[in-house]
Amino acid sequence: MGVANEDWRVLLSLFPAGWEDLGRKTGAISRLRGFDSVADVLRTLLMHVGTGWSLRETAVRAKLAGVADVSDVTLLNRLRQSERWLRELCQQLWKETGVDLTPAIAGYPVRLVDGTVVKEPGKTGSQWRLHYSLRLPSLECEEFILTSAHGQGNGDRLARFHFRAGELILADAGYSNPPGVLAVHNSGAYLCLRLNPHTLPLFDRQGVPLQLPVLLRTLKGPEQPGEWPAWVKAGKQRIAGRVCAIRKSEDAIARALRRIELKVARGKGTMSPLRQEYARYVMVFTTLPAGTVSADEVLEGYRLRWQIELTFKRLKSIIQLGHIPKMDDQSSRSWLLGKLLVALLSQKLTRIGRSISPWGYVHISRTADAKQLA
Repeated sequence: MGVANEDWRVLLSLFPAGWEDLGRKTGAISRLRGFDSVADVLRTLLMHVGTGWSLRETAVRAKLAGVADVSDVTLLNRLRQSERWLRELCQQLWKETGVDLTPAIAGYPVRLVDGTVVKEPGKTGSQWRLHYSLRLPSLECEEFILTSAHGQGNGDRLARFHFRAGELILADAGYSNPPGVLAVHNSGAYLCLRLNPHTLPLFDRQGVPLQLPVLLRTLKGPEQPGEWPAWVKAGKQRIAGRVCAIRKSEDAIARALRRIELKVARGKGTMSPLRQEYARYVMVFTTLPAGTVSADEVLEGYRLRWQIELTFKRLKSIIQLGHIPKMDDQSSRSWLLGKLLVALLSQKLTRIGRSISPWGYVHISRTADAKQLA
């Protein structure tokens, strides 16, 4: 058996229980046609999303490897049909890690927004900026937007998404700016984002700049959350919200300061006292009503974003190279979920890597054990 087939066997051992039946149940597998098994269907899809090959190149390589004999059009149709299958596989893998995708803030439909740059293969490969939002806990891709990676207005902006009244939006510090807060507020939705005080100036009730460092210093212990009313000025509007913050543990502070040192060494900013001060805290700006949602609930709800950050970092790394199916939204959503599945599988492989035996397998199957005993 070749190395590729041995590696595939190891990867198969990482899939959630019942993954083949799930493919049939979700409608991804109604007939094989061009594939010998359900495993070959998923293997071919992962070849496409995991390597960055185009649909045509994937079809050719799959045929040469004896995995599938299909055209690029057939493979695209398979990708479209597999959206629900891929999404439910991702949900199950996340559950295995102990991450509950249901936010701690009850009563609000939640969406997570993010973005990254995609570089397609080749010297002249196109660069795209991918903007997407996932609904939690279902992981349904609510929006999938492609823009050029360069040019004015193509950066990460909350204003490009369509929000519904009453839903809660989780966003990272890259979206921490007044226009973004305004876009969510005007749609009637609520916002919970990691605060970057440098890009999102905050003010008190009288319109005086909020003395955030002074307020943060009142948090003496690592388990003591605090909250303070804050307003955002966006054009002629003043948007009411609050800052919820908690001091990091001493170990987490040391790691955060070390990351800043490394960034400064690479020419990214300077080691200012204020930057060091902010690194000691986790700060979240939210427009959720204070009377119904406590600071504890806000921080715990946003903690979901931190829990899945490692997976999203891997997702962004994997996304960096790849041909995006730009034909329709369904194929694009399936492509994104396939990337997410690869990221989750790589995370699981890393997690169990320490327990892999010297012979290179995760475990010996019971069937093999029975044969040996016989």
